[in-house]
Amino acid sequence: KVNSVPAGHICAVYDLEDLQLKTVTLCDSSQGMPIRGFHHGLKPLVKVNVEPVSASDTSILEKGLVKLALADASVEVTATSKGERLLSCLGEIHLEQAIHDLETTYCGKEIKLRVSSQIVDFCESTAWFDRETTNEFQQFFDDTSPPLRQVSIPPYCYEEGIGNARRGRCRALLSGRPAAISIRVVPLAQKVFDSLKLGSVVEGGEADICTLGKVLRCDHCEDAEVILKTLLSSGCTLDSNGNAMIETTGVRNGSCIKAVLSDDGEVYVPVTSSQSHDTSHKDEDVATNNDAEGGKKVYEYIQSRIRSGGVGSADSTFTASETDASNIAACKVWRNEMSGSAVAGFQLAMRSGPFCEEPVRGVMVVLEAVEIAAKAASPKQNLSSVSGGMVVAALCSGIRCALLSRPARLVERQLRLTLHSSFTGLGPLHAVLSRRRGKVLTDTMVDGTDLISITAMLPQAESFHLAPELLKESSGEVTAPELVFSHWEILDEDPFWIPTSLEEREDFGEILMSGDSSTGIKNNALKYIRMVRDRKGLLSDSKKIVVAAEKQRTLARKK
Repeated sequence: KVNSVPAGHICAVYDLEDLQLKTVTLCDSSQGMPIRGFHHGLKPLVKVNVEPVSASDTSILEKGLVKLALADASVEVTATSKGERLLSCLGEIHLEQAIHDLETTYCGKEIKLRVSSQIVDFCESTAWFDRETTNEFQQFFDDTSPPLRQVSIPPYCYEEGIGNARRGRCRALLSGRPAAISIRVVPLAQKVFDSLKLGSVVEGGEADICTLGKVLRCDHCEDAEVILKTLLSSGCTLDSNGNAMIETTGVRNGSCIKAVLSDDGEVYVPVTSSQSHDTSHKDEDVATNNDAEGGKKVYEYIQSRIRSGGVGSADSTFTASETDASNIAACKVWRNEMSGSAVAGFQLAMRSGPFCEEPVRGVMVVLEAVEIAAKAASPKQNLSSVSGGMVVAALCSGIRCALLSRPARLVERQLRLTLHSSFTGLGPLHAVLSRRRGKVLTDTMVDGTDLISITAMLPQAESFHLAPELLKESSGEVTAPELVFSHWEILDEDPFWIPTSLEEREDFGEILMSGDSSTGIKNNALKYIRMVRDRKGLLSDSKKIVVAAEKQRTLARKK
């Protein structure tokens, strides 16, 4: 034992087993500031769910996980709200060693564990329509082409409010129809998000900013600096996953925030094509629409303003006669009581997307209009009957429906792969990387040797059991790969695409012959969506078409 240790020396401290912290600051004064912990710069790549075979060993497992996390600084232990205990490690060998130590050492006694298959993290995003990035804004708005395929197939067609969504736009109705919020969802490139976060245009982001400004009908859509200032002045809200929410000019100046005067205090709801064939609710819908005759005029007015307006565009049609007492009261209700809840609804919708309940990434939500109902007898006293929880739920549901009506995309994690190979191992190496959708970035000779240093990008979902396959295929001519997280990248495959034209059916085959009721063959995006939904216990789309099901034999065979 020593009484003091000079600066720069290493000492050991005992009797700290009860402190469940990875880093501790020791100080002789109670007013001392803690020293920041170490950051190794590495993120765990392998994640599994660990649970004991016997339920009586659950408490022992939890204590063992805490001790393991304290002993190994590279291990991350997470407990989810669903009761899962996720163990994250740097690699497969690290995971095997961590599980072995957990079973034999840190749990106090040997217990049997049940380890799930490796969990892959994905994000959900969207892509542009074919004619959306052109100057034909009104033609795109009035396009009557049929909706995308995912809107009409289960389980995605069961989303509440999907009938009010079309081509990236949705009119979110609050519970009881006291108000309606018109929103739009568009893709948001990573460089545009970085520019919004920094407040200046980043290098290489001018084209993406100009494309977004053209879609949102910003003034001076050829100047990236002007477009960025317009977006920043539009009440821009950012999150940590590359998403943003803004308001149009009509919402900011109040021209698209209207009070709907009706006898029953409900906004107008147009009859959709699906509801027009439903005879059970036909009379009720007609009665509701007849009562909200004034709301229909407001609805048509709002749609015309959305068609002609945009973000930062000149609003020359807005006159002072539209600012009557009820509309002014509606603007106050929106700004004082509903706008904060709209931000909460945006953040809630970005946590889980509609396709596989994974976080949303690279999406911009645009608030285009707000309609608030009021009784015709006393409009001012009945405008404040909208609660914040109703706004949060309605906006979250509206954003999910708007995402469903757009082209679906998955975002996957890309890993940087580094290894060395001889000339004879290049062929098997490129074959393995090609099967796993890898991309070689650089290949340079190592000075003084006959080895080649190779750097490549590989999706995380295709990186499992890579080292044994490389060593087997190359007969030991390739070194063990080193994998480090690099970035997120959009998987440019539509999970709901099907062969429709004659050429596509000749190349990919008929749906009935391929045995898949959802899409064609070799669709990685659909495979990942089904994998995540099955792991989470969600309803998944059917994978097989049963031909002549009435001919199946269900009786017991008599011998």
